[in-house]
Amino acid sequence: MDLILDLLPIILLVIFIIVIVLIGYVKAPPDQAYIISGLKKEGKILIGRAGVRIPFFERLDKLYLGQMTVDIKTELSVPTNDFINVNVDAVAKVRIHNTEEGIKLAAKNFLNKTPEQITLDLQDSLQGNMREIIGTLSLKEINTDRDSFSDQVMLKASKDMEKLGIEIISCNIQNVTDENGLIKDLGADNTSLIKRNAAIAKAQADRDVAIAQARADKEANDARILSETEIEERNNELEIRKAELKILADAKKAEADASYKVQEQEQRKTIETARVNADIARAEREAQLKKQEVEVEKQRLDAQIRAQADAERYKQEQIAQAELFKRQKDAEAKLYEDKQEAEAEKARAEAERFAKEQVAEGIRVVGLAEAEAIRAKALAEAEGINKKAEAMQKYGEAAIIEIIMKAMPEIAKNIAEPLSKVDKITMYGEGNSAKLIQDIINGTTQVTEGVSSGLGLDLKAIISGFLGGKASQFGEGATSEVNDNKADIIDQNIIVNPEDSI
Repeated sequence: MDLILDLLPIILLVIFIIVIVLIGYVKAPPDQAYIISGLKKEGKILIGRAGVRIPFFERLDKLYLGQMTVDIKTELSVPTNDFINVNVDAVAKVRIHNTEEGIKLAAKNFLNKTPEQITLDLQDSLQGNMREIIGTLSLKEINTDRDSFSDQVMLKASKDMEKLGIEIISCNIQNVTDENGLIKDLGADNTSLIKRNAAIAKAQADRDVAIAQARADKEANDARILSETEIEERNNELEIRKAELKILADAKKAEADASYKVQEQEQRKTIETARVNADIARAEREAQLKKQEVEVEKQRLDAQIRAQADAERYKQEQIAQAELFKRQKDAEAKLYEDKQEAEAEKARAEAERFAKEQVAEGIRVVGLAEAEAIRAKALAEAEGINKKAEAMQKYGEAAIIEIIMKAMPEIAKNIAEPLSKVDKITMYGEGNSAKLIQDIINGTTQVTEGVSSGLGLDLKAIISGFLGGKASQFGEGATSEVNDNKADIIDQNIIVNPEDSI
């Protein structure tokens, strides 16, 4: 389909050229000139041949080249040289010059005109020429020498016709008349003279005929005798010539036979030589052909082996290139996988570290929030306790310490309670169980300090004073017992079992 589309402009151009040729094809007959003009300065002239006219760009004009008959008549009487008015009828045969220059001149005046129109245009000019010639001749000259009269008319008219591209073929005077019958009278005198001359001529003719007849008889007889004599002589010469020719023929035949045998031997020898030469040439050609076949087979085998070797080499090269490409791609894939795995491992470590940090931060925040809530609660309760403070003062510092000591386990329990909901805690850096316990103790301390500031009491001082008083009362052993009891209270109420708290 693409090929047809590519060839479509060429096909259309060819069809267009064919249509132009068919439309513009013209063929001129032998008696007409076809003039094609338009594109060139000089038009193309066709006579008895074909040509092509390009439509819309060239025009076709026709010019008749055949013979035309022009009737030349003096419509009015014309005076001769001896002043006798005569009327002359003549016929002229004309045609257009069959030359390029003549056709060009005629085309300027008679293009596309019919023969009748051309003869009508020429008639006036020829009549004028004939009237001029009549005025130079006498009546007798016109009648007695019509050939000279017609020649003079042709000579006179030819000069004018040449300018129009016209050739005068012939001019014949058909009839000459006068108004007074002078021609008829001249004819009568001439008739008498002619009759007399005719009688004399007849007598002379009879005499001449008789003399001629006798002379003819004598000459005929002499001729007959001479002819018979010559016939006999010729017959003798013929017999002699026949004999000579027979002897010569026999000799020639003998020579021909001998020559034929010699020629036959020569031909046989030539044929044998040619046959031997042909056999030798055939043998040489067969040997050469065998040699060429061996060379061709050798070249074919060399080409086949070389092609197989090239194919095998190309196959090995392609296999090696494929393996190299595969190893490169495997190495790149392995490198990419290792890189992706390292990045994934790094991302997992970062995620785990971030998750652990978030978990630890969440635990700390939750613990602080709950501790703050407890402290707030404690402060709220402290306001009520503050009301009871005065009443409690009668119990002394021992009662206050007892109340605080009873509340301490509950405080520690509330601080450590969020940790009981965590399945596993992983600590980094300096984190360990001792630090966790320390954080719980610090939280408890912050709560007790908040209670102390809310009550306006210095618990550390009270407890120190209380313990100091006890120590002074019971001595060193009692002090040790108090310290042991304090430790037991803290161990039992605050961190009875660190693992359970966690």
